[in-house]
Amino acid sequence: MRQFDAIILDLDGTLIEDGGGIRPRVLSELRRISSSGVHVMVATGRSEQSASPVIDELGILNPTVIYNGAAVWCPRQRCLIEERNLEKALLDQLLKYAEQNELLPVVMCAGSKRAFSPRTDAVGYALHDMKNVEIVSPSQMRIERPIRLSLFSDRHQDSKGFADEIQSVSSSDAYYTWFPLNLLPSHEDSTLQVVDVQPNCEGKKEALRFLQEHHQISADRCVAIGDATNDSPMVVNAGLGVAMGNAMNELKQVADRTIGSNDTDAIADLVAELWPV
Repeated sequence: MRQFDAIILDLDGTLIEDGGGIRPRVLSELRRISSSGVHVMVATGRSEQSASPVIDELGILNPTVIYNGAAVWCPRQRCLIEERNLEKALLDQLLKYAEQNELLPVVMCAGSKRAFSPRTDAVGYALHDMKNVEIVSPSQMRIERPIRLSLFSDRHQDSKGFADEIQSVSSSDAYYTWFPLNLLPSHEDSTLQVVDVQPNCEGKKEALRFLQEHHQISADRCVAIGDATNDSPMVVNAGLGVAMGNAMNELKQVADRTIGSNDTDAIADLVAELWPV
């Protein structure tokens, strides 16, 4: 009898190699266990537009937790099946703060991303790998049903300090995640710090909740793998929480075990160990 019935995987720095794409053996092992009845799920901070090419490559079209837990996307129907929204008052407050402090804000909702015109080329480069970003006026940033506000700063030295500042001026509950942009391989030379503001939720722990509600798979029967602090809610609460070898130290400290990096077959090795042929 197998010990675990589901595996939840982050994308960037975890399932995806630094050069892009999924390693062939990792892909093969995940498809193997999926065909045997193990539920394979992705939980990512990406939007549905950004996550969809990776899900298509994976070829396992299970609902995907996106926006760090604020929404669930169905890759079969190509639509959101769950969605939380930021309070309009909070969005307006933080957009005003971004204007006053020369931050770059990006507002996201289902199928849409809008941003101010970047002040500098360095800040503008933060948008280069975002899909379908529309540059608009400040008034056009106040969209209906906003799911996330991302704020980029070139004047903060660390992302946690940036997040603390944003939270100190926020008047409403929300779910905050933060990271240095150079954590992403495509921005390894960037000095920008990023804070993502999502509607109040439990982060990627929402993946565990979804599996319990829709598939009757309890958290202790799940394996969760990630590389950054925004993966902590699922890694800490899963039956087996795993940090990648390239993970942030904060995640390694709370994970049950650490495996190799995303540029190796470490995930394939773990899958073969936990669900042998």
